Amino acid sequence: MKTSSSISIAVAVAASALLLAGCASGSTGGSTASTRACVILPDSASSPRYESLDRPALQKAFTDAGFTADIQNAQGDTNKYATIADQQLTKGCGVMILDDYNGASIAVTQKAQKQGIPVIAYDRPITDGATNPKMLADYYVSFDNEKVGELEGQMIVDGLKAAGKDAATAIVVYMGGDPTDGNAKLFHDGAVKVMSAAGIKPAVEPTGVWDGDKSATNFEQALTSLGGKVDAVWVANDTNAAGVITILDKNGLKVPVSGQDASVAGLQNVLLGKQAGTVYKQVSLEAKAASDLAIQLLKGEKPTANSSLYGKPFVAVTPVSVGPAQVETVVTNGDAKASDICTGNVAAACAQYGVK
Repeated sequence: MKTSSSISIAVAVAASALLLAGCASGSTGGSTASTRACVILPDSASSPRYESLDRPALQKAFTDAGFTADIQNAQGDTNKYATIADQQLTKGCGVMILDDYNGASIAVTQKAQKQGIPVIAYDRPITDGATNPKMLADYYVSFDNEKVGELEGQMIVDGLKAAGKDAATAIVVYMGGDPTDGNAKLFHDGAVKVMSAAGIKPAVEPTGVWDGDKSATNFEQALTSLGGKVDAVWVANDTNAAGVITILDKNGLKVPVSGQDASVAGLQNVLLGKQAGTVYKQVSLEAKAASDLAIQLLKGEKPTANSSLYGKPFVAVTPVSVGPAQVETVVTNGDAKASDICTGNVAAACAQYGVK
């Protein structure tokens, strides 16, 4: 985990030009449609970031560039996802930015591409689900999600070491994300890469979900099966970590717990020492990378990317690890408010770590 109070985040972009697969003018709606960016966000439950951070950042970028943006949220409903897409495609889109929800974006991607509309997979990959996945979208913009997992895995390794626990014999529960989300595998693979190298093996690994309450239930069952003993919990995100922590609190336990998203609840748990850290993904940078790419497409330009994933160009944003000393950086960057974080029993910890 990084200990510097100053965090630098890099966006890896650009070098080899890749021709646009289809032109925006082929969409229904004519020239007006060719200036419209259609965006579908997945939900509000897996993370609060989509409405509080992604939506306003994307909206501002398109507005500032002189383009219209139709940004909607499927609210965790695959049928609603499909309905939104059909409505957007009927009105016309010059480009689509799709954040997948349980595979709902696959059919949308295929419909858009048949109309000559380029598709950017945003935050989550859109793949065919094969053992060796193939990217279906024309472009992918996200954080380096395997790196996210590596940072989470390192939190567990470091936490066990600080607690004086032998990694090879430690009781570690793995709490991953929903396997229908392509990112969940990348988070898991990255975490396992680091933890297995340290000798850690999962004592129990329930089926992954993106739901804090279900994670709490799944973890409680796992803890019971282990006789109430656990040394650490690898958790894929802050929302699930919050659920796990409620069970640890209930049983009077405090062990290293990982997470990601730098959510308010996650940052509070980090400050209170209930969560070893959270992976900070500065949403404004991801949104900028996606909107920059989309605007290039709307202008008829040829986007570039210096990386690839599953056979398609990938614009990767670098995530970083945040511990108590780095929480203030998240606030300074505008991705969280001190007034939201520093409430109740968290106020003293905020004062200690200079969060204001």
